[in-house]
Amino acid sequence: MQIADIDPSLQHAFSKMPKLRLDRVWTRWLVRRLPTRRITDSAVACTRHRLRHDETLLYQRRESPGQAGLLWIHGGGMVIGKAASNDAQCNHYARDLGLTVVSANYRLAPDHPYPAAIDDCYNTWLWFLAQAEAWGVDPTRIAIGGPSAGGGLAAALCQRIRDQGGPQPAAQFLIYPMLDDRTALRDDLTVIDHILWNNQNNSFGWTAYLGRPAGSVDQTPDWAVPARRRDLSHLPPAWIGVGDKDLFLEEDRAYAQALREAGVACDYYVAELAPHGFDSIVPEADVSRRFQAAGDAFLRRVLALNP
Repeated sequence: MQIADIDPSLQHAFSKMPKLRLDRVWTRWLVRRLPTRRITDSAVACTRHRLRHDETLLYQRRESPGQAGLLWIHGGGMVIGKAASNDAQCNHYARDLGLTVVSANYRLAPDHPYPAAIDDCYNTWLWFLAQAEAWGVDPTRIAIGGPSAGGGLAAALCQRIRDQGGPQPAAQFLIYPMLDDRTALRDDLTVIDHILWNNQNNSFGWTAYLGRPAGSVDQTPDWAVPARRRDLSHLPPAWIGVGDKDLFLEEDRAYAQALREAGVACDYYVAELAPHGFDSIVPEADVSRRFQAAGDAFLRRVLALNP
């Protein structure tokens, strides 16, 4: 895929981005240790809270926070990323929608393969529920969401919560989610060499997380690969948004259809000429603004937020 294949308003920013090989140990080591430029917002209070394996971040609007919440799970292909890199998104949901946002950290593969990440996300969900009343949050009005690998973990977490009972999330908010390890076997997608997240990195990310070659067997553990789950009934309503130049376009479309066939309401939004991560890299672009507005509208509706 060439830079010229994507929306003109995105081309300059993406042309400056290096192509990373995450299967190389030194690349992951370097990316994980790069300093994070924190983005503060005068309207939002951000506090740190220590959980079992790492700290989580809490974002709340300083004035008149609402009673709804969002558990946010960062992306990074299961092998890189951290909660502190998503300040801009979390500030937006706290400031503009009035949500109390808990941004989770989780242990990364291959150092910590499945089920480390989903266990950490589940424990953060239980902690959020336990603290909700103290923060003025209605536990029946909390969505779970995130981008890329975070969206995949959000989908898996909703499956786990359904299976294990207890309070259920109000919605799943899946931003170009990483849902199906079998995509790694698609040679027709590999040759496209998608911008920002290609099938080579995708194969490594799934292999590192699952502890075996991606897509190599018919059976996977519960809550490991969301798209492998046969029974998707009784899950919360979903929003799935993805760009049409994203490696995950087809698997996201298939998951949206599977949810609908299982009786789960699902909004599916496709951004034209948009590669992976476009909305966070060029948030001011019109295509990014429309994408964000569609997601915001979904959250406003399912969480009963004020206009």
